[in-house]
Order: sequence, then C-alpha cells, then structure tokens
Amino acid sequence: MNLPELSPNLRVATPDDLPAIGQMIRELAEFERELDAVKVTPDQLHDALFGPDAVASVLLALDADGEPAGMALWYRSFSTWDGVPGIYLEDLFVREDHRGSGLGRALLSALAGIVVQRGWSRLEWAVLSWNSEAIAFYDSLGGRPLDGWQTYRLSGPSLGALST
Repeated sequence: MNLPELSPNLRVATPDDLPAIGQMIRELAEFERELDAVKVTPDQLHDALFGPDAVASVLLALDADGEPAGMALWYRSFSTWDGVPGIYLEDLFVREDHRGSGLGRALLSALAGIVVQRGWSRLEWAVLSWNSEAIAFYDSLGGRPLDGWQTYRLSGPSLGALST
C-alpha cells in the first residue's frame, strides 16, 4: 500500500499483529458496552485484512516500547457526488492508559494524509452519541457531524427477511 510517510509511532499492521488487533476490537466493544456482539474470528480477521480479497486495513499506533496501543481500522469508500474514493474509519481505538497522548490524533492525521495524497475527497466515521469525549476530540480536529443524516443498519432476521 502506498502511504504518506508515517510518524515513528505509527505503522501498517501485519499478520503478526492479529492477536493485538483482535484484543483491541474486544476492548473497544467492552468500552461501547457491546462485548457480546463481537463475533469475528481470527481467520475472518486475517482474511478481511490480509487475504487475497482484503477489504480493510489497519494502522497501528505504538507505545514507547513499540507495542500496539491504538489502531485505526478503515476501508475505502466512494462518493458518487465527487466521483472519487474516500476513507471510512470503521474503528478508532486507543487503549485507555494511552488516551490523551496524541496517538488518536496521529492515526487520524495519517488517514487524512492518505486521502490527500491520493486525491480523494473525504474521511468519514460514526461516533456514539453518548461518547462526549470522542465528540469533543473530533470537533477539535475540525470534524463536523452531518446534519440531517442518521445511520441505518439492516442485520440479523431483518436482513434475512429482506433477502428473500
């Protein structure tokens, strides 16, 4: 993957990082009060990130010892209005003991760099309405909520019913 130069505390994840990525996914789900909802297996995660039809990528933020302390799991989106891709940030997570250290900002800055370097038009994500610390952080970076838009999801029995 062609990336802008990353800061020394960031790197692209490798298959060796799958245990750390899986653990951070579980930590994020616990923070979001949805730990029971995590169903991804190590094999699914490997295929999604590193398989022949990989659909997502991960940037890791490292602590002073070089250990993963945060991650940005993202995938390419597309704007029909702009006619170019963008990035959808599925998960931004920094371990609790590293929050406020600049790692989240470094991860978002790197993603913004990818968008700009490639001539894409947007970096988008969702945030839980109760996560006021994250909202304040995103606001401080210049991120803005999309007024008039509400996220929808179709899954489980409703997805199955619609597919028939």
